[in-house]
Amino acid sequence: MTDPTRFPRLSRIDSPADLRRFDEAELPAIADELRAYLIESVGRSGGHFGAGLGVIELTTALHYLYDTPHDRIVWDVGHQCYPHKILTGRRDNIHTVKQRDGVAPFPKRDESEYDTFGVGHSSTSISAALGMAIANARAGNDRRVVAVIGDGAMTAGMAYEALNHAGGMEPEPDLLVILNDNRMSISENVGGLTRMLGRLTSNKALNTLREGGKKLLGDKNSPPAKFVRRWEEHWKGMFVPSTLFEEMGFHYTGPIDGNDVEQLVAALKTLKGLKGPQLLHVITTKGKGYELAEGDQIGYHAVSPFDPSKGLVAKGGASKPTYTEVFSDWLCDAAATEPKLMGITPAMREGSGLVRFSREYPERYFDVAIAEQHAVTLAAGMAVEGAKPVVAIYSTFLQRGYDQLVHDVALQELDVLFAIDRGGVVGPDGATHAGNLDLSFLRCVPHMVVMAPADERECRQMLTTGLRHQGPAAVRYPRGSGTGVAAGNDLDTLPIGKAELRQQGARVALLAFGALVPAAEAVGRELGLTVVNMRFVKPLDRELVLALARDHEGFVTLEDNVVMGGAGSGVAELLNAEGVVRPVLHLGLPDAFQHHASREQLLAEAGLDVDGIRSAVLARWPDLAEPQRPVAAVGA
Repeated sequence: MTDPTRFPRLSRIDSPADLRRFDEAELPAIADELRAYLIESVGRSGGHFGAGLGVIELTTALHYLYDTPHDRIVWDVGHQCYPHKILTGRRDNIHTVKQRDGVAPFPKRDESEYDTFGVGHSSTSISAALGMAIANARAGNDRRVVAVIGDGAMTAGMAYEALNHAGGMEPEPDLLVILNDNRMSISENVGGLTRMLGRLTSNKALNTLREGGKKLLGDKNSPPAKFVRRWEEHWKGMFVPSTLFEEMGFHYTGPIDGNDVEQLVAALKTLKGLKGPQLLHVITTKGKGYELAEGDQIGYHAVSPFDPSKGLVAKGGASKPTYTEVFSDWLCDAAATEPKLMGITPAMREGSGLVRFSREYPERYFDVAIAEQHAVTLAAGMAVEGAKPVVAIYSTFLQRGYDQLVHDVALQELDVLFAIDRGGVVGPDGATHAGNLDLSFLRCVPHMVVMAPADERECRQMLTTGLRHQGPAAVRYPRGSGTGVAAGNDLDTLPIGKAELRQQGARVALLAFGALVPAAEAVGRELGLTVVNMRFVKPLDRELVLALARDHEGFVTLEDNVVMGGAGSGVAELLNAEGVVRPVLHLGLPDAFQHHASREQLLAEAGLDVDGIRSAVLARWPDLAEPQRPVAAVGA
């Protein structure tokens, strides 16, 4: 329970209806309590941090003025949603965020009626909110619909597709879009729009006049101060081309201070009474109210549990590097020997491991903002002119650039390497960020070479193999650390389409792809089975699979990808095409979305840990439980 002595107002807010019972004059104090509570709670649990601190006042004002959940608030980039969750009945459970059976880290419709639209990927809010506004108008509902877009989401093309549609409709839809401009996504925002929006806030003359005027005029509610604010609204047009939004059909208001709850309430009261498409531009500070987060907005974007009184503490040296770190080192080493190599990321410099590359090779580093489609076709254009582009992207975000991968890269057999991070089960971020589908949607694309490393060294070798291969290639690796195998610093390649026999056993062959190789080896040793590190999802090692079929009575395929259409399906297709009849047990992820929990918990839930694999194998071949002769590790 929330301590009423420390949080006298917040402890009484179990829903937005409770918030609306307070006098408007108490909103600043409520915002202060909400900010302190968020700092304390996320310090305890970990989770997304800076973006939520920046929208404390905005969240408070919206739920105070709008009749939620009857009125719809659609959040973009769910990083911002923790204050919303605290005010909508999840206050006392917010410390369970990202934990199994705990509060989801993003808005989730089946968690709360206040979460009007599920979020995980960016730039969806305006489209969803417009759809709601259209449907409500058709049904004769009086709901108001608000889209809150920010944390870099306005850099993606989908947002402009929605603005273009909404602004050109007849009759005009009643829709409010709030642009939460904190000039950040995870890294700093990039691109022309960011520069345009920053002209006002960075203009020295206007800022000097504004700050000097505040001191000179004193009371902001005095007639002279009100006059100056009106004059400022007129003059700012010389610095911010708000006509961009006006020309798209939106009535533009702002920019205003998004961390001033009184100013927000005043603006929102006015906008509530207006018809047609409205855009309110608010300026906020990511990490607002926690000095360390304001000073390190990238480092405090998402945090592990920490003591707010001390801040984040540097971690000791890890005994095993993460796959992301392996990729980071490889990219810089490869760039040193390959002058045509270009590194591309859609706003994931930190997450995908391009920080070092961006510093050492700035002229070859391209952050295209949250624009996955553009990232892929940009790489295709580079490849046409002989460059060697490497697209570093999360599996879940590559889904957004799939048409470009098929149409612009693979169809033209262009030389693009996809370094796909967070493949397979991801964990605490939940289903929106899971990479469970990539092997299925990659292996069906003609001309693609698809690789999945079993350890850190193999990851490095596969990246080099993909870079030197003439044509499209993908290396798909999981979140977190590998097995502890030294990655090395050379640039060796692997023969394309050749698997590795890890253990020679009998009767049943375990064909493991990527991260499941260690678990397969453990089960293989215990039951006396053959274990193969398949390495290549496409092309498969046809010769080895057919050779194993001659002296084994069955196969088990293992992958941290959905079973449907995955790597195991490729094995079954191969056997069927060759007229080989052998039972094949496919072990992989279920035909369902797995929700937030640790990676280990989700693998166990799917039966892909050692216990689960053993149980599944013995259920198909019960007599394997009898004592078996020891297996021999190949090369031992």
